[in-house]
Amino acid sequence: MEHKIRTDLAIELRESFPEDDVEVKGVILKEKFDEKNNIRVTTVEIRDEAGAKAMGKPIGTYITIETPELNNLSEDYHKPVSDLIAMHLRKLSGKLSRDDVLVVGLGNREVTPDALGPQVVDNLFVTRHLIREFGEEFKERNHLGNVSAISPGVMAQTGMETLEIIKGVIKETNPRLIIVIDALASRSINRLNTTVQISDTGISPGSGVGNNRKALNEESLGVKVIAIGVPTVVDAATIVADTLTKYMESTGFGEEDIFKFISEVNGQQMYNMFVTPKNIDESIKRISYTLSEALNSCFSGGVLH
Repeated sequence: MEHKIRTDLAIELRESFPEDDVEVKGVILKEKFDEKNNIRVTTVEIRDEAGAKAMGKPIGTYITIETPELNNLSEDYHKPVSDLIAMHLRKLSGKLSRDDVLVVGLGNREVTPDALGPQVVDNLFVTRHLIREFGEEFKERNHLGNVSAISPGVMAQTGMETLEIIKGVIKETNPRLIIVIDALASRSINRLNTTVQISDTGISPGSGVGNNRKALNEESLGVKVIAIGVPTVVDAATIVADTLTKYMESTGFGEEDIFKFISEVNGQQMYNMFVTPKNIDESIKRISYTLSEALNSCFSGGVLH
């Protein structure tokens, strides 16, 4: 029984290939490292169906921003991260960044590791209602974007697919661009609450934890969708497998013995166990603020004086 990698991060799927330098047909990998701020940006571009099949991800661009210090209390560190996120959002959104934007905060605000989306929405500077009341001249004078936002909750709370709710909102408000924020799953504990993934392919809510809902993307919604996610959980089976593998390798076990042992361990009742750091409350609060600041600077355009 082979352990299936549970992750929402394209970079981790790319890393899962046997050799780090192996060339994957249809997939382009680029890396940049900012030594001053200790930020690594990895872009995985899936260009064709061959690349999509190999990666198990839709064709598109996946930008991973790894920021080891994001999980600390330093306010000075959050500004460059926020600016970097905003820069990549502008690139992916293009001219649509000045059009009507709908921000969707996915997740259950009652479950802290899943509350990232709703908390980002809570911190947003929404402007659509102001522009509707005071007009285009007010919008231009204050250099505002047209931003609306919603936290649709989860199916267990509403009885509705998120896709159904968003389609209804789109029909009434006609946004040109949708930004979806969600908590993700990672296969690495080192990436929890320190990594931001931005993609132009939309998102399948809950896919990393095996709870697939209908995808939110341009095909299903008829509107361009950019997804922003931060991994907040890792499955217990991955932690156990990685820890045991390192130990067994260091003590001389062969690859076949390690695989057999890990498969037996993972055969136990562990696949539905997910782990999150003990400081998750503070982490979600800080990260949601960082993301909302990036969204505000990118799409709201300004702040009223």
